Amino acid sequence: MGVTPKEKLPFLVAPLEKLINWARENSLWPAQFGLACCAIEMMSTAGSRYDMARFGMEVFRASPRQSDVMIVAGRVSQKMAPVLVTIYEQMLEPKWVIAMGDCSSSGGIYNNYAIIQGVDKIVPVDVYIAGCPPRPEALLDGLIMLQKKIRTERPLAKRSTQTRDGHDHLY
Repeated sequence: MGVTPKEKLPFLVAPLEKLINWARENSLWPAQFGLACCAIEMMSTAGSRYDMARFGMEVFRASPRQSDVMIVAGRVSQKMAPVLVTIYEQMLEPKWVIAMGDCSSSGGIYNNYAIIQGVDKIVPVDVYIAGCPPRPEALLDGLIMLQKKIRTERPLAKRSTQTRDGHDHLY
């Protein structure tokens, strides 16, 4: 087995990583989590005019176990936050989150106790899409940005996790 001087990886592993990333980025299945007016724009993105199917994302899933990207479209209230976290935890790895609109990104115009001031307070967010409500083109641009992020990931690299005692453990 040879080693490429450029990547310092065995040449059989690097193309496998690229193949895995290609499969992941071109078969994203979004979980529908529309909470407000942004959900209308999200639904129109799946329509024939904008056609998310061109990018391999035409299948909106109602079950979190069948989806790998959650599009949070709209404001998240304090009562809805535990539901969102439960759905996020039920999604299989790898999973990604898109915060669509100003309300899900930062709370928007709702600066009060009832609205979460940014969905990144409760789940990790990969892509933020600005606008109130953002246009379907903006959602498509956010999905393409997520595809580019997935393209650069290293699925076969050893990842370390820190335990409560502060030690790194490889898995």
